[in-house]
Amino acid sequence: MAKQEITYDSILKSLKARQYFPIYYLMGEEDYYIDLIADYIAENVLTETEKEFNQTILYGAEVDIATIINTAKRYPMMSEHQVVIIKEAQAVRNIDELSYYLQRPLQSTILVFCHKHGVLDRRKKLAAEIEKKGILFESKKLKESQLPIFITSYMKSKGIDCPPKAVAMLSEFVGTDLCRLTGELEKLVITLPENQTSLSPELIERNIGISKNYNNFELRSAIIEKNILKANRIIKYFAENPKSNPVQVTLSLLFSFFSNLMLAYYSPDKSEQGIANFIGLKYPWQAKEYIIAMHRYTGVKTMQIIGYIRYADAMSKGVSNSSLNDGDILRELIFRIFH
Repeated sequence: MAKQEITYDSILKSLKARQYFPIYYLMGEEDYYIDLIADYIAENVLTETEKEFNQTILYGAEVDIATIINTAKRYPMMSEHQVVIIKEAQAVRNIDELSYYLQRPLQSTILVFCHKHGVLDRRKKLAAEIEKKGILFESKKLKESQLPIFITSYMKSKGIDCPPKAVAMLSEFVGTDLCRLTGELEKLVITLPENQTSLSPELIERNIGISKNYNNFELRSAIIEKNILKANRIIKYFAENPKSNPVQVTLSLLFSFFSNLMLAYYSPDKSEQGIANFIGLKYPWQAKEYIIAMHRYTGVKTMQIIGYIRYADAMSKGVSNSSLNDGDILRELIFRIFH
């Protein structure tokens, strides 16, 4: 398995089949998958009776590598395995010394490291030893383009349909923090009325605080449609509710859209499927907005808009700006986009 691509699904599949490895080193910027794997091991490898003597949770800042190795070398009591989980493993000092243990790891021990907000140097001996004897898994942040399929799949597993507009609202409001996103999705599952199996924009607005009329999804649509009145109404709402609508999020989403629009001009196939494939969209229907925008904005204008957005982003961070607030910055940006 170590020679194949290591994914969350492949790890979970082997765990469910009770095929265990002596070490699982879980690392990366996305906490969500690290926690899911570690929690599954903690909850399912041992019975409740076995856990009392054979499951140990340690914290990286509180233990040294010698303590971790000595704990891993213990034999289980009245159980086939013992589980040792190291949380906050990024704080463990002299982690490279773990290589000595991995030369002859105890097969009855399942040693799990949860290394968040960083990764091991794969060029070093320790990474190679882990890959040889167990699982070295990097949990990467999802790209914005991957969010729709994640949301759709997550809700489908709960028996709930998530229409495109609902997916777009959740993607743009919550973002790529999967722990927060799944928390919001679970909130929607709980509050969904009985016998209703589809999310509506109204339900999202009511339970998550997204306005169905005043959000980044609607602002982008207004810009694509060149609807000046609608765009300015949304910006006015943003200016009056800055905590719920941070300007950096809006600018990031607009930059992503127009950057993809620039790429779309170079797609040899201008059909929905062709553009979706060329710029890396999951579904062809996501390319509709780009096709519409290509009829309203030339390639030259698109390049100018990307420059305007970069300038607005710099101003929002205080560069060349001593008086404009976030609402003023967005109003000026929209004026430049439309004229």
